[in-house]
Amino acid sequence: MAKMRIRSVKFNFIMNFILTASSIIFPLITFPYISRVLLVEGSGKVAFASSVLTYFITFSSLGIPTYGIRACAKVRDDKEKLSMTVQELLIVNLVTTGLAYLIFVILLAVVPKFAAERTLLLVTSTGMLLNTVGVNWLYSALEQYAYITTRSIIFKFIGLILMFAFVKSPKDYIIYGGIYIIGSYGSLLLNFLRLGKVVSLKKTGKYDFKRHIRPVAVFFGMSAASSIYLNLDTVMLGFMKGDVEVGYYNAGVKVKTVLVSLVTSLGTVLLPRLSYYVQNEDKEAFYRTIGKAFQFVFVLALSVTVYFAIFAEESILILAGKEFGGSVLPMIILMPTVLCIGLTNVMGIQMLTPMGKEYLVLKSIVYGAIVDFFLNLLIIPRFGASGAALSTTIAEAVVLVVQCVYLRGILGKVLQNVKFGRILFSIGCGTVAACVVKLYVDLSPFFVMVVSVMAFYLIYGGALVLLKEPFALSMLEMGKNILHRRRGEQ
Repeated sequence: MAKMRIRSVKFNFIMNFILTASSIIFPLITFPYISRVLLVEGSGKVAFASSVLTYFITFSSLGIPTYGIRACAKVRDDKEKLSMTVQELLIVNLVTTGLAYLIFVILLAVVPKFAAERTLLLVTSTGMLLNTVGVNWLYSALEQYAYITTRSIIFKFIGLILMFAFVKSPKDYIIYGGIYIIGSYGSLLLNFLRLGKVVSLKKTGKYDFKRHIRPVAVFFGMSAASSIYLNLDTVMLGFMKGDVEVGYYNAGVKVKTVLVSLVTSLGTVLLPRLSYYVQNEDKEAFYRTIGKAFQFVFVLALSVTVYFAIFAEESILILAGKEFGGSVLPMIILMPTVLCIGLTNVMGIQMLTPMGKEYLVLKSIVYGAIVDFFLNLLIIPRFGASGAALSTTIAEAVVLVVQCVYLRGILGKVLQNVKFGRILFSIGCGTVAACVVKLYVDLSPFFVMVVSVMAFYLIYGGALVLLKEPFALSMLEMGKNILHRRRGEQ
């Protein structure tokens, strides 16, 4: 077995930020092309299939993707315990994936909506198997973010090339479904092929599956409930309003998803490190790291929420085209979820989960899922995509409020260095600048966004620095240090 090098949190964050940036750049390239080639209906079909896939991946993985990170991070210094943990979780995951495939095949036969898109769903279902054998949670637990980032970007490029080569007309939506799987899940095959070099696959003792039952059940509940209110809107839209409304809603969700990935990028890096701190009872390091995570979320999430709400129309025109005008209002309604998810990611995944209180995360998500389901029933029939967006936003707000209640005893301590007044004032300054550009710059939507994003973030960032906001100053200092090192090397 090869010894895995554990890098610094800063290095891991940079690697994960690059990965997140690629998740922004590639959709900016692919989505405009796909929207114009497959049109609203074809895009809606693929969005529906990917949402169905997400459900089956959620149920087949049993919450292991999150639990596996914590479980492996705690024993990463003991290769024998690590190998046994990986073997046990992989066996459990393979069994549940087999059961999920059985249910999937039955649904293809008995559900008319599934039967109508049988080929597309069969093609996208391969992502379920790749997700299982890819054991990405192991590489995250070992903080191998350079490897994760590199192979993910390579497969995104492969998917991009295949898309331009083979997707030429609306009838190619099934081909695009397969290419989507290659770009999104293909890299996980490399994880499986490399697994024997990371841990031992030989059985060295008696398996202890019982120790995983309770935490896996809780994490599964978290994943299932979260998946319900994250994907239920798309599935219910497909059944209740058809593929066109799904296409409108999906365009807004695409933007939201990219922004959420950016805002939560730090959380992926911190989970194994925070679990390690809790295991070693280093409370000071734990709270210090959490405080910086909150600063990061407030500074970044508030700004992207406000900016993209203002420029929703331009974003949709650039990404999807004028045929997707029905996506603008759903996108505006969805924007507050970027901030809500950013905050619940810190409180739920980075605080409650390492502390062993994941059952509280589950309860908060269940509350959100229940609210989302009933609001969808009431609102979607009348308002379609906009109703689904409103249901999601309210559900995310419910999850946030519930988690704040659970952590009310320690939130004050970790939020003491977050300068809310300075951040809000700076947001206001940037918003004024962006609105001036929107009202008075008469250019194409693309150039309006280029000019406005520069104006917004230059003034926003400048105001943060002038007001001496701690996180902005730390980022400025880090940038200066990088420049000094480069000059020293030259």
